[in-house]
Formats: sequence, C-alpha cells, structure tokens
Amino acid sequence: MPCSTRWIRPAGPGTRRWVRCDMCPPYVRIRVTTSMRGGDDVARGLLPVRQIRRPGALSDPALTVVGMDTEQVRLVPWAEGDLWLLERTNSPEMTAHLGGPESEEKLAARHRRYVGLSSGRMYRVTLADGGQTVGSVGFWERAWRDSLIWETGWGILPEFQGRGLAARAARAVVAEARAAGGHRYLHAFPTVEHTASNGVCRRAGFTLLGQVEFEYPKGHWSTSNDWRFDLTGGDDR
Repeated sequence: MPCSTRWIRPAGPGTRRWVRCDMCPPYVRIRVTTSMRGGDDVARGLLPVRQIRRPGALSDPALTVVGMDTEQVRLVPWAEGDLWLLERTNSPEMTAHLGGPESEEKLAARHRRYVGLSSGRMYRVTLADGGQTVGSVGFWERAWRDSLIWETGWGILPEFQGRGLAARAARAVVAEARAAGGHRYLHAFPTVEHTASNGVCRRAGFTLLGQVEFEYPKGHWSTSNDWRFDLTGGDDR
C-alpha cells in the first residue's frame, strides 16, 4: 500500500498542494492533485520525490519503505580467504570516491593489513538470514587533529545496495568500536559528493561537524564531510 493513502486529505476539486508524508523523513514532500471527479486525491510523481534540505542535514536520495527495514546483518572478522571481496569492490563504480581501482599488488597489501590489523578490526558483512556476503566494514586507528581516533568506512556490493544494509553495518561497527574502547570518537570521512555514504552516516546516528580536506588514499586529496559518533553517549554537538 503506498504510504500516501494513509495521510492524504482532500484539498478541494482541481487544487494542487504539497503535503508531508508522516511515514517518510520530514524533509520529503509529495505533490498531490485533487481530482475533479469525485474529489479523490491523486498523488503525482511519487517517484522521484522532491527533497527539501533541513539545516545541518544532507539530503538522502532514498525513501524508507515499510517492510524493508527487516533485514539484519552480521559482522564476520576478516580472514585469509576474503581477498575475493576486495577484488569485487575494486571496480570503478565502487571506488569512484576513493581515488579509483587499485593494482593487484596494492589489493594484496591491503588484504594483509586487514588480516593483521592490531588496532581495530575489519569485517565481512553478511546477511543474518542466509549468510550471503553483502560487503565490508571496519574501524581502525588514525591520528586526527593532534589526537587518536577510530575511523570507519564501508562498502556494499552493487547487487545489495538500496536496502539499508550499509546503515545497519555502520550501526554494528559503532557497537564494535565502543566495545573495543581506547578512543571516545568514531569518525567517517565520505567525500561531499558521495550522497549515499553521507546518508548512511546520518541514518547511523553520526553528527556532521563540517567539511575538511582529507587525504585518501595517500596522495589523493578531496573535500570530505567529517562525521563523528560519540562512543561514550555524551553530547556530541
């Protein structure tokens, strides 16, 4: 059942208006046209919808669809046999905001770092039901502005994107970083153009601190958003 059927009210024959869906984020508005015949409201252009930016928030291109927020994920510690996942995520599509695909040598070196990570941990993300591998997530130590922090990042395989799995993986890695202790804050640094990853940060409960010039990979600088999660549960604003 479309969410519009639960909250639309007649606005008068032949009129148009913008209304807010109570089941969608508050910055989403949908245009409604009232029919001349019978006075029934007809939702126009439900996809795509018009997005309104809220102060301090980034627009999110995806709507939360009722019934889709049921899939759960599991984090499986990175192992020797997981090099294939790095190869899968090394496509131009998935590395467009990360400086582009890496060579086989760099992938192998990254895999060794993931397996032997001493501060933090990398994970393979799987579906809780069925065990299918859907991507990767992790957290690691980084020096940032004269202090040490936890940093996180994730990647979901293209065929599993659009289902909210990245946000669930991000929430799960928050719990892992909190359990590991050592640092108060967990940061993520998606580029400002990477709308999907910025949306994941927002849905996972991170606070946007502002824009920074960020180097990743080494020698590749980009304008990124600095998102922070307070692992102590304190006031992060």
